[in-house]
Amino acid sequence: MAQSAKVVGPKDGRSGFLGSIGVRFMIGGDEAGGGFSMVEHPMSPRALAAPLHRHTLEDEYSYVLQGRVGAMLGDEVLVGGPGDLIHKPRNQWHTFWNAGDEPARILEIISPGGFEGFFAALVDLGGVTQAAPQALGELCAQYKLAMNPDSVPGLVERFALRFPGEPI
Repeated sequence: MAQSAKVVGPKDGRSGFLGSIGVRFMIGGDEAGGGFSMVEHPMSPRALAAPLHRHTLEDEYSYVLQGRVGAMLGDEVLVGGPGDLIHKPRNQWHTFWNAGDEPARILEIISPGGFEGFFAALVDLGGVTQAAPQALGELCAQYKLAMNPDSVPGLVERFALRFPGEPI
């Protein structure tokens, strides 16, 4: 099916809060023929995006638009700035965060598309910190996502982060 041309402006797309960072939906997997989806994640200063987690179906590519973004991929720790791209391959435990004291923003390209549905459902549940544990577990299972909530205190301490973050 042919897709129509589209311009996504800086205020376009549904926005929400995932409980630690924001999300703005830009291109859904259905709009891209399933090949990818793209969201924007605004992050308040020092915000940890999520507990350590592992996708079994998707690769993620974080293009840093603003600020400094840290990422832990397995045992490796990386920091990217504006113009840098951080690749988070599927089947690898990872997380990411705002590594600075100013707001940060990334474009998150997810391949293949479809995982944006996880973010939409999480927004509807009130975010990761408000979702009932059973509902969050069912959502993770639906998207074949493993999540380690017990990793949060160590990540917060090790990288001087906040969890949850604040909406910006």
